[in-house]
Amino acid sequence: MIDNKVLVEDFNDEDDSTKSNHIHLEKEKTYDFKLEFYKRQGWSNLTVEWELLNFDPFKRAIELGSDADVIIFVGGLTAQLEGEEMRVDYEGFEGGDRTNIELPKVQQDLLKALCDTGKPVILVLTSGSALAVNWANENIPAIVQLWYPGQEGGTALADVLFGDYNPGGRLPVTFYKSVDQLPPFTDYNMKGRTYRYFEDEPLYAFGYGLSYTKFEYTDLTVPEKVKAGDHINVSVKVKNTGGVVGDEVVQLYVKDKEASVPIPIRALQGLKRIHLEPGEEKDVMFTLSPKNLSLVTDEGKRLVEPGTFEIAIGGALPGTEPATTSVVAQNLEVVGKPFSVE
Repeated sequence: MIDNKVLVEDFNDEDDSTKSNHIHLEKEKTYDFKLEFYKRQGWSNLTVEWELLNFDPFKRAIELGSDADVIIFVGGLTAQLEGEEMRVDYEGFEGGDRTNIELPKVQQDLLKALCDTGKPVILVLTSGSALAVNWANENIPAIVQLWYPGQEGGTALADVLFGDYNPGGRLPVTFYKSVDQLPPFTDYNMKGRTYRYFEDEPLYAFGYGLSYTKFEYTDLTVPEKVKAGDHINVSVKVKNTGGVVGDEVVQLYVKDKEASVPIPIRALQGLKRIHLEPGEEKDVMFTLSPKNLSLVTDEGKRLVEPGTFEIAIGGALPGTEPATTSVVAQNLEVVGKPFSVE
């Protein structure tokens, strides 16, 4: 109600619904606003939205951007779009599933228009899933994946953008270029999915992330030969070669090059986050257990088979290193009889 006049009324015990109305509001006049809402049972949701009918937000955003020194564009998705078995009537979404993984078109259009102003643009993405931001990757100088950060997300973002904190996050999922790179949703085979089975070029790989400094990996130490079932000690030197203090996420990947059954291309088997001052170097140690080198046979048994394994350590998935980190790799020979892992 506005000034005790009912504007929208929709007391409904069962179905979701949307109702709207319009009202003329005079400049600088104060109005009483009253909202009555009840929940009968179970989960409930109420959203109240205002839209100025004689206002063009697209045009206003471009006007503001043209007068700005830097444009920070916060876009992406919300939890109202992403979820399971949701009733979402929007392009790219169907019953909680995604039919495309691009930014909504209206956001893409506004982002391009803001870039046309000639001002530097920073793209900040909120989402709970991977987004195909191919145009932004080619045209936007800085992209921050914020996910759904909570009430201090703005503070954290400001710390990163103003250089008070050096970002050290890494992607926990693969960012694909489009759904065309993925098998049909009804195909339950893992081939072509996740970093473990994806052989095409991703937009951003699993484990990807930039930093305000650079990290160099050297002196990878891996035994030349071990017996199947042995624990294996691996070490590497990591140095901050840039001028800014920062965290590096050291990732260890194992690739079985002679497996007797179909297996992942490679698998993350070790992870450590380290803090390095400019010029500082640290030795990072890992111990690989038999399970880290094992596979599952067609009979469901977990074994370590003799053969050649590639051990790769770096700040990214091998072959996808960003400019701020490196990856080193070395072969390991496993000998003896197959070892059963309990």
